Amino acid sequence: MLVVPRFYPILDAGCFADAAEMFSAAEEFAASGITLLQYRNKSGNARQMLAEARELRTRLGANIKLIMNDRADLCLAAGFDGLHIGQDDLSSEAARRIIGPARWLGVSTHNPEQLVMADKTSADYLAIGPIFTTSSKANPDPVVGLEGLRQARGLTRKPLVAIGGTTRANARSVIDAGADAVAVISDLLRDPRKSAEEFIRVLG
Repeated sequence: MLVVPRFYPILDAGCFADAAEMFSAAEEFAASGITLLQYRNKSGNARQMLAEARELRTRLGANIKLIMNDRADLCLAAGFDGLHIGQDDLSSEAARRIIGPARWLGVSTHNPEQLVMADKTSADYLAIGPIFTTSSKANPDPVVGLEGLRQARGLTRKPLVAIGGTTRANARSVIDAGADAVAVISDLLRDPRKSAEEFIRVLG
């Protein structure tokens, strides 16, 4: 079975003033020792996203597994290692047909029903959240909480990634509640390298 690193940083283009600042943060993450990074851009056009994705691939090299958010076509075009989709994106099986069997496929879920459905697909890992209140989404789904995470753990044997409001202060409790990995956006923005190093240390 696939093993997802405990620390799953997400590089959200919307959190940075420009692409240069985003690339700088990505390189700081890389210097911290990360092995996985998701590129997320909810507002860019396809040409811009592809250019940024290819630049990330060039700058970060082959040792960091890169995951594309939402766009199966750009995942292929940029030479990324996997795709992460949400409930409003392509279906898991449509995405799998595009990216093929070798690349990772992750699916976001927000309640037990969605998790059970996603568990039946060819997804390699499942995400559940938001675990805590989050500011990374304009219209977030209802908070799942640690109890909801524990329930989710009992519904799948696939790797489970917890997302939403996770900080260095609460990350360990998320792992203890059953998550295999912790996805983080906001708590990495200030001093990216130091923040990432602390997450790696806390998560062990």
